[in-house]
Amino acid sequence: MANLHESIRKEGIDYIFVTTAVGSSVLGAPYPPSQGQFDPGVAQVTSNLTCYLYSTGSPLLINVYPFFALALEPNYISLDYALFRSQTPVILDGNLAYYNLFDAMVDAFVAAMVRAVGKEDVKVVVSETGWPTAVHEPYSSIENARIYNIKLRDHVIGVWRTPRKEDMNMEVYIFEMFNENLKGEGVE
Repeated sequence: MANLHESIRKEGIDYIFVTTAVGSSVLGAPYPPSQGQFDPGVAQVTSNLTCYLYSTGSPLLINVYPFFALALEPNYISLDYALFRSQTPVILDGNLAYYNLFDAMVDAFVAAMVRAVGKEDVKVVVSETGWPTAVHEPYSSIENARIYNIKLRDHVIGVWRTPRKEDMNMEVYIFEMFNENLKGEGVE
């Protein structure tokens, strides 16, 4: 990664960032969001990666899937919280109020990164998010996918930030708008 970054900079190109993507499995403690930290099994590698990306001004790309958290913990996570439909805060974390699981997941990554770097101005980009339309019933459906994508779009356009990162200009990418019918069943 360092060699690629240096090669690009030697050519005078300063608008291309070298980075990588990680999934939520690198988080060991995602709740409450302010206590987010990297899983002990990957903490050293992920912390070193985070520090390197911070030193180059590159964001960490994160994959955020509220659906999978809901499917794994349906007794603790409500569908409304996962679909941006909560009317009241579901999590109060200090002075921060979380109305949706997406923000809580992003801020758990931010907290883990801040622990690694020691500074609040870390950069993240949500490189993957989405909601399946089938296979993982009862939560996967065309209607729930439609609601998630519309509410996500409205949240990103209207709010632009998470409770912890008020200075964030949220950059989010939806991963596929169709089902991956060649994947095996089960929650990823």
